[in-house]
Amino acid sequence: MGDWAKRAGLGSEAFLNAARTACATVVSMLLAHSLKLPEFYWAPISTVVILLSTINPMTLAWQRFAGTALGAALGALIATFFGPHWGPNWAVYGGGIFVCGILCSVLRVGSAYRFAAITLTIVLLIAHQRPPWIVAMHRFVEVSLGIGVALVVTRVWPAPGREVG
Repeated sequence: MGDWAKRAGLGSEAFLNAARTACATVVSMLLAHSLKLPEFYWAPISTVVILLSTINPMTLAWQRFAGTALGAALGALIATFFGPHWGPNWAVYGGGIFVCGILCSVLRVGSAYRFAAITLTIVLLIAHQRPPWIVAMHRFVEVSLGIGVALVVTRVWPAPGREVG
């Protein structure tokens, strides 16, 4: 790195982390796009969430995976039960978020609640052209693909300054 880079605060660690993240997100995006997933951008978003987290990637990956599965399933169940013209009804939506929290607690995955609530919100509140179970399955696959890419990258290209564990 040149003197200008050092003066700007751009060390080799920042450069390597940016390159690592860029490569991982592009791989994630290309894989999701090649599978013709309708909202393929959730894969690289999930990759970024895992790679750039300050907590252990395996811990966060488990939280995101469990929460996405629960939120997708519950969102699809609610959307199916209440039909395509349910609203969005504030009571149904609020009840879904409440049930997400209770289920995460009962299943002892309380740390996954935020991801469950986010996924439930996406499945319920964003207009989709497909049936709810298809939307939920796509969301789960898109997010899981991003998680998988991130976990592979953490093994084969550890973050600068972190040990492989």
